[in-house]
Amino acid sequence: MKSIIAISIIAQMNLASVDLNLLVAFEALMEERHVTRAGERIGLAQPSMSSALTRLRALFDDPLFLRSASGMQPTAKALSLAQPISDALGQIRGALEPTSAFDPATARRRLSIAATDYGDLIVVPTLVEALRREAPRIDLVVRPIIDPAASVASLERGDVDVLIGGHLPASQRITRRVLFAENFVCIRDAKRAKGKARLTKDDYAHLPHVLFSSAGGDGLPGAIDTMLSRHGRKRRTAITLAHVVAVPFAVASTDLIATMAERVARRFAAAAGVSVVPVPYDVEPFAIDLLHTRRAMADPPLRWFIELVGRVCKEI
Repeated sequence: MKSIIAISIIAQMNLASVDLNLLVAFEALMEERHVTRAGERIGLAQPSMSSALTRLRALFDDPLFLRSASGMQPTAKALSLAQPISDALGQIRGALEPTSAFDPATARRRLSIAATDYGDLIVVPTLVEALRREAPRIDLVVRPIIDPAASVASLERGDVDVLIGGHLPASQRITRRVLFAENFVCIRDAKRAKGKARLTKDDYAHLPHVLFSSAGGDGLPGAIDTMLSRHGRKRRTAITLAHVVAVPFAVASTDLIATMAERVARRFAAAAGVSVVPVPYDVEPFAIDLLHTRRAMADPPLRWFIELVGRVCKEI
């Protein structure tokens, strides 16, 4: 269907008058939202890139990109063209690729990803195991996601290849793949849990909480607090920690409780001496996502790596 749309868009033009480089310039502008950076991406000086934008506007009879304080913002027409043009260019790039197939077993490449604490603990170990087994010459650099918006910007610039984690912000220049769903659970000291395995709604509201904030936040309201407010409840955040792995160990041997991702909680429960118990409210699960740029699909090693992440996450 995408191919049909792409062909339909281009078929409406006079192909004899279309310079393929203009479509490449359009794609760069859509991803960079900045004339100079877009030119640098495809090897054009700023005047040449400005000229390409002028020709694109004439070709599509639309301004396409409008200047704003935050960069060149795409018009509705540009947004409607972005995916079809990206797909068409992807097909052309695929047709021009060398005939030799990508072989992960012998390929040499250095890939970089950014991951949340959750991604580091739950996704990366399984991913590394598969990578060592299937592509031992591919090196991997894992960077932390501290500021999600800054990490998305880094992905857009090409500083990293992939982002992995939950609650990552959206971007019109980024493709999002849902890897799997994660649930919230509570943890509490194991000795205290023996006397009362389940928490009541009153327990949950009255007991002091530990909060994980990767950005070093100060306990500002989040998803759990928003949920509680709908029930007319409020919790006290007694401790805020910057590393999720520290949370179970802070809860152990205290009256504290914490709400955290189930897979992380179960991984550290025995070592920390805490018990995993249900949240006494209905809490929506959240998605663990993989984010990449559209141009990633035109890069055989990166495309293979993205598919590998999808495969290993089916086993998590």
